[in-house]
Amino acid sequence: MIIDIPSTTAGDVGKRLVDLREKHGAVALGRVLTLVVVAEEANAEDAIESANQASHEHPCRIIAVIRGTSRGSARLDAQIRVGGDAGASEVVVLRLFGPLTGHAESVVVPLLLPDNPVVVWWPAESPPVPADDPVGRLAQRRITDAAACKRPIAALHERAESYRPGDTDLAWTRLTLWRALLAAALDQPPHDEITAARVVGGPDNPSADLLAGWLAHTLKVPVTRTKATGVQGLLSVRLDRPSGAIGIERPDDEVATLTVPGRADRRVALPRRSAGDSLAEELRRLDPDEVYGEVIQEGLEELHEFGRITRSKVKVKR
Repeated sequence: MIIDIPSTTAGDVGKRLVDLREKHGAVALGRVLTLVVVAEEANAEDAIESANQASHEHPCRIIAVIRGTSRGSARLDAQIRVGGDAGASEVVVLRLFGPLTGHAESVVVPLLLPDNPVVVWWPAESPPVPADDPVGRLAQRRITDAAACKRPIAALHERAESYRPGDTDLAWTRLTLWRALLAAALDQPPHDEITAARVVGGPDNPSADLLAGWLAHTLKVPVTRTKATGVQGLLSVRLDRPSGAIGIERPDDEVATLTVPGRADRRVALPRRSAGDSLAEELRRLDPDEVYGEVIQEGLEELHEFGRITRSKVKVKR
């Protein structure tokens, strides 16, 4: 069910939510958090769909803030989505116009669930310092996505300069399965010391830079980050050691080949994760991600100081 409320106020939207619950049994309680999605009109529906997907694991109130033109008089157009149009959540879409575009927090605050955590997600471009943004200051967790920005690598380094505890980025979340595979492979004998590492990925892939930074910071070895032309995502990682290299190569964004010396190559499922899957993972924790904080602040710097950044044409095996 979708209810349009043009030219309204945040107070009136809140009253409509209460009315839906009392008169129609809609908008059930039991939400665990408020997820605020700050998006542009062009990517708003995709972002809301991803948030709905994540809400099946984390029932929540989704507040989508969409800034329109800043010209003209202040106006708020709202829309309430419940039932099949809202996943396991309730969705409030707020379209801001005129001077109101610069005061989004004023319409968000009255709609926050009382006594529940707040998470803010910018699915594309985000403020230079998310923690200092008026909406970002409302949240315990602030989620960005460098990969969705116009200049992903520049955005990643901006995240490093502006990092505050509670910040995270979906470019990091997309590495969870890669890091788990590498950790599992290193847990198997022989437990040789890693001497060097290499990460291959697209030139503008921030996840590849973060993985290289994580390896440099964790293993304290030289790491080569190869920016491969003709590749968009993360292609491969190799850990060198005296007994032979451990490697993961994913040529098709779905299945990877895990290579461990002395064992037959093994094919493992390693699909590219959707925004909804990555967002659901981030909503599982509301405390600061300390590992991400170390990698974004120290690992990237160590990669550039002690590692190597190379460019090459890489032939992808299919």
